[in-house]
Amino acid sequence: MFDDEEREDFEGDLNEDIKRFDAFLKGEPIGFMDSCRWEVLVDHLLISGNYSKALKASDEALSQFSFNSIFKLRKAQAYSGLGKLKEAIQLLSQIERLGMPSFELLLTKASVFSQLKDSKNAIRYFTAALDAASKEERDEIYLDLAVEYENSGNYKAALKVLKEAVQSNPNNESAIYEIAFCYDHLGEFQNSIKCYSDFINENPYSFTAWYNLGNAYSKLEDFDKAIWAYDYCILINDDFGPVYFNIANAFLAKEKFAAAIEHFHKCIELDGDDPIALCYIGECHEQMDELELAKMFYKRSLELAPLLPDAWLGLGIIEDLEGRTREGITLIRKASELDPENAGIYHVLAGAYEKIEEIDEANECYQLSLALDPNDEECLTNYIASLVNESLIIAFDYLNSFEEIEQNNNILPILKVNLLWGVGKKTDAIHLFKECIENNKAKALDLFVINPSLKNVPELVLLADN
Repeated sequence: MFDDEEREDFEGDLNEDIKRFDAFLKGEPIGFMDSCRWEVLVDHLLISGNYSKALKASDEALSQFSFNSIFKLRKAQAYSGLGKLKEAIQLLSQIERLGMPSFELLLTKASVFSQLKDSKNAIRYFTAALDAASKEERDEIYLDLAVEYENSGNYKAALKVLKEAVQSNPNNESAIYEIAFCYDHLGEFQNSIKCYSDFINENPYSFTAWYNLGNAYSKLEDFDKAIWAYDYCILINDDFGPVYFNIANAFLAKEKFAAAIEHFHKCIELDGDDPIALCYIGECHEQMDELELAKMFYKRSLELAPLLPDAWLGLGIIEDLEGRTREGITLIRKASELDPENAGIYHVLAGAYEKIEEIDEANECYQLSLALDPNDEECLTNYIASLVNESLIIAFDYLNSFEEIEQNNNILPILKVNLLWGVGKKTDAIHLFKECIENNKAKALDLFVINPSLKNVPELVLLADN
């Protein structure tokens, strides 16, 4: 399209040409118009999003200047805007065959292939457009190319392109977000941390880089460093709503509920009521035993999002805490219906059924929870404790059968030590406890939390003290 100087030469005639073209569409003859004026008119219609008129204007311009490929290109762009993607590709390919493809042709063809979800060809043409682009034009092309690599599942290639984008323009914040997205999918959070730390060394006032650094630390569950990074983000830009939500979550994970509530409220102040934020405020009040406040925020959350399972779960837990366990079970069941793949909900439901001594239902929910998340240490510990109340032998048999299928739950060998001791296999228990100590002493010491009476067993205490 025209540069600014060329456009200024013709803009004085643009209003007249718009009126003239509108009259033409109503049946009046348009007569001859200079090709430059046609180009300004078509550009104006495309920029305005008036693709139907742009298509008709391109056709009329071509009737007067049939060899001017720019009008064929504009016609293809109009087709693209109208969603007529196959027609756009056919016309673009025809232009391409006529001679050396221009930067704009390559970029247009790449964009159409992207709309067609044809990432392979989109990548091909975005790469060619990137090679033909000026430095000022490259930022968006880098991003478009990276997104196509992401769409095809090639996150490593996307990362390479995005790093080039940041090297070309250190202020390309969109590229920074996409880097985080790629590292998330690759699970390379340490690399993400290094990337953002290096970037911050060169650009210490980039609040988005501090924000993404905090996100990377959060994914590694290093919440102290996450909070540190989020604080710097806030120091640089205290009007950035998402950082308040994420720092609040970090405080919630550290059980600093008052700080979490404060930051969730700030997020809502900046970005408006959010059902998730309101639900988490309810959870904080619940953890602080402020049950009426918790109930109020859970209900406010459900007013905005009636199908939010966490809020139904929260209300059910409060009913249980206030002694109305059966009513609570109804609400927790509602949460499980809304989110049937959530292992944690079945775990809570199991505890509620256990409380009212409906053991069959409790066992069913424990097993559902462990089927969905076999690595949940707390759930397995609670279920074995529940089975022990019924019978040590039943608990021991279940744990053995569970071990045959799932061997990655870290608490399993510790639970087995306890049960071996309980059924009288003390030599086996001591031998297994020694292995647990050698593998992970901190985890092995959970034995004395699971069964405090074992603190009085000299053989086990001696192993723990070594």
